[in-house]
Amino acid sequence: MALLFSPLVTFLSFCFAIGATGAQNLDGLLPNGNFEISPRKEKLNKTVIVGKHSLPNWTIHGLVEYVSGGPQPGGMFFAVQHGVHAVRLGNEALISQNITVKPGSFYALTFGATRTCAQDEVLRVSVPPLSGDLPIQTLYSTTQADTYAWGFRATGKTAQVIFHNVGVQEDPACGPLLDAVAIKELFPPYPTKGNLVKNEGFEVGPHVFPNSTSGILLPPKQQDSTSPLPGWIIESLKAVRLIDSAHFSVPYGQFAVELVAGRESAIAQVIRTVPNHHYNLSFVVGDAKNGCHGSLLVEAFAGNATVKVPFDSSSKGRFKPASLKFVASSYRTRVTFYSSYYHTKKDDTAALCGPVIDEVRVYHLKI
Repeated sequence: MALLFSPLVTFLSFCFAIGATGAQNLDGLLPNGNFEISPRKEKLNKTVIVGKHSLPNWTIHGLVEYVSGGPQPGGMFFAVQHGVHAVRLGNEALISQNITVKPGSFYALTFGATRTCAQDEVLRVSVPPLSGDLPIQTLYSTTQADTYAWGFRATGKTAQVIFHNVGVQEDPACGPLLDAVAIKELFPPYPTKGNLVKNEGFEVGPHVFPNSTSGILLPPKQQDSTSPLPGWIIESLKAVRLIDSAHFSVPYGQFAVELVAGRESAIAQVIRTVPNHHYNLSFVVGDAKNGCHGSLLVEAFAGNATVKVPFDSSSKGRFKPASLKFVASSYRTRVTFYSSYYHTKKDDTAALCGPVIDEVRVYHLKI
């Protein structure tokens, strides 16, 4: 007799596999990570979840709503990209889940998060003792919910993942919308014999939702030790976007980085060098074929040297090589990239976009 597998059975099997194997090969949704297993009807007061443990696999505190995507009463619209259901965190509300991890290992959380009201909203992501605040009032896409990644290093065998709305709004029903949460173990990349840059093509990174067409935002001020993009520092005031070849034009491999917020969107890496030795920094600049038109300009820095690389984008997915020669002044050299200008999509002037960076290499020059 043939066996029939429903989406629910498949999901429960995945959850069971995580529980059975502990922290092995973590790369996918947390148990009920897309919130499709709903609270029982008697645990819902309209949309408000009643009871600390009423949302399966999660613990809640404060006003947490269980909502569906689409048009809402009052003329609002909830963008739920990674399924049908989501949770909305009211004033000072939070949800949490304990997961099994490997002590000392690095992980990245990937989650869909967006504001629901035209107010400043901040989502605090924590895995104690680490925490970070995401200012989600900036919408990088006006047609889809934004997807973020956040990295941490496990300090024990169990980690508590917490999403907390730290704001207090005039309307207590306002607050961030969370529509999916996944996790992936990250293995630290290393430089190779012919390249001093780690993770030069951005191929090592967070979990990517298969149906995510807006890329993954890497939050600002992420240090190398916990960056969701191993090897790279997000040292700017705004996020950068990790894009994939399934939905964007990527020069090499499966991933690249798009600098979506001008000089407020920058990535950097500190590499090992020998003082007074000559090096060459090479990389490619292009467009993601996502409607970003106009004159793009990438500035790259290495040591005391800099280069400006103009790129005229017609959003056809083209790219071109660039390079910069420099002399190291110390045993550590910072390599930095940022976009000189702000850009928005031609067909959506509220959606941020920018130049694409890929295939970053630094190698020693024998002179």
